Amino acid sequence: MAGLRTSVFISAVSFLLGLLFTHWIADSLTLWKSPETQTDFRLWTSATYYSILSRMPPALLYLYGGVVSIGATALLWSLGDGQAGNLMFDGGSALLYGTAVFIYIYSVIPNILQNFTSLPLPFEYASKAMSAALDFPAFPSSLKGPTLELASSHLACSVALTGVVALQAGRWWVEQYDEDEQQQTVDGEGDETHPELSEEEGAQSTATEGGDQARKRAGPVRT
Repeated sequence: MAGLRTSVFISAVSFLLGLLFTHWIADSLTLWKSPETQTDFRLWTSATYYSILSRMPPALLYLYGGVVSIGATALLWSLGDGQAGNLMFDGGSALLYGTAVFIYIYSVIPNILQNFTSLPLPFEYASKAMSAALDFPAFPSSLKGPTLELASSHLACSVALTGVVALQAGRWWVEQYDEDEQQQTVDGEGDETHPELSEEEGAQSTATEGGDQARKRAGPVRT
């Protein structure tokens, strides 16, 4: 059952990480850019992506919320066992997972709904700029902050969920190590429980070796 819960949780986290990685299409245009390379074209492209994202069907939002709920349920169920490994690794995972969910609910979603839902998509400007090398219209200064904040929030969520995967991998390694140690202990106790068997095996081995040596000294049997 523990393996099933971990598999469900890791699957949910991997799904959410995949969603965040798709946002890199827009986030890569605005993150870690100097003022010289932060052009209006990059900002408009990123804002256009977020504007399209704000118009996604509500069913997808419910689907994403369901995946988050399933992952949280599996994690809390595992954390409820109260074992040392669960408290350490699952506790850290719960903190990072909750941080990512908190950032997305209280920062990303309100930002998108407030600033990008009614944003006019500059597709005509994009086609002209790419075909005729025309300058893009100036990007609104009031929208620059929310655009950069979205990229930073997505990055923070990705780092948090990556930390969750690392913690769960560490938990798996520790559990495998403990199982190997227990198996070695059981094998050692089995040898100590039946010392007479080892003595009998040693005596039989000694007798067999002695018989072989005696036959070698006697030489081949003549008929």
